[in-house]
Amino acid sequence: MTTSGTYVFNPALGSLALSAFARIQVRPTEITTRHLRDAQQESNFLFSELSNLQPNLWTVDLITQTLTQGTATYSVPAETAMILDVYINNGTNDYIISPISRTDYASYPDKTLQSTPTVFWYDRLIAQTITLWPVPDGSLTYTMNYYSCRQVQDANYINGQGVELPYRFFDVFVSGLAHRLARIYRPEQEQLRFADYQRAWDIAARFDTENVPLYIFPGLGAYYG
Repeated sequence: MTTSGTYVFNPALGSLALSAFARIQVRPTEITTRHLRDAQQESNFLFSELSNLQPNLWTVDLITQTLTQGTATYSVPAETAMILDVYINNGTNDYIISPISRTDYASYPDKTLQSTPTVFWYDRLIAQTITLWPVPDGSLTYTMNYYSCRQVQDANYINGQGVELPYRFFDVFVSGLAHRLARIYRPEQEQLRFADYQRAWDIAARFDTENVPLYIFPGLGAYYG
């Protein structure tokens, strides 16, 4: 038996949209400009949904930010949906710093204290920021590195563009788009198509993880019996 020997299956958005319409029994000869416009719009709504189902490992980028003495707050790229690990390089070594909440940060009496940063507050505004505490001092040269889970790139038909998804998520996309298009064109099928989408998501998400051991250590340092 012969096989293709290739690994290049990567349909354009238009082809994936046709597959989604086929799942709700809208045939190619029935598809109009309005159908395609709705499919593109719903594709981007679907990507918005997937960007909330973090972390999506294929969208993780390492961001590097040079720190300035006395500057606590730094801008975060607008496309960032979630921040994972944050670590500081002090010119010699890397060390991890911990996240805190808005309430934690508000509780610090001296927010201008300069020293080696040990914690960060990720403020998820429209114009997102990271605020460090203590504020970087001038004794060392600090660089902040963090892993950003960003949103999925826009869906667009121009020049036969594809979608920014790995192979293992194509069925998630088509079934999710079919569910969304069923709301518009086949409302009687909406629940069936949602079940397809949920199954495809459960399968893909189960394996979109880092296969590493999990270690849990009790924090007993301040415990007194």
